[in-house]
Amino acid sequence: MKKIATVIAVVLFSSIGFAQSGAKIEFKDDNNTLDYGTVSKAQDNGVRSFVFTNTGNAPLIITGVQSTSSCTILSKQNDSVLPGKSGKIEVKYNMVPGPIRKTITVESNAINYPEGRIPLKIKGEVVAN
Repeated sequence: MKKIATVIAVVLFSSIGFAQSGAKIEFKDDNNTLDYGTVSKAQDNGVRSFVFTNTGNAPLIITGVQSTSSCTILSKQNDSVLPGKSGKIEVKYNMVPGPIRKTITVESNAINYPEGRIPLKIKGEVVAN
């Protein structure tokens, strides 16, 4: 009876470990937030990059990147990102004077976010001079 219980326990623990395998995405910025700080409209082009690493054990695939108004996606990782490798998503804010509070949604096969959807945020303030 002890052998059967041991075998069942081993199978359960193995299946839990197997369920955790896949692509995982980790962004360099705290809380997935890119802080522009206070920037001048005349001296800043508004281009920034979200840098990420695939910390999982399977290739990471970015299937889509969507943004709210006043923010343009300049480039995204088109190729799959192998485990341990990094990539970036370049964004450009429209540099409208006032506070910056925008969200960008990344769609991927990452298992460490629900449905592989990662919310990225940009914040800061643009001054007119």
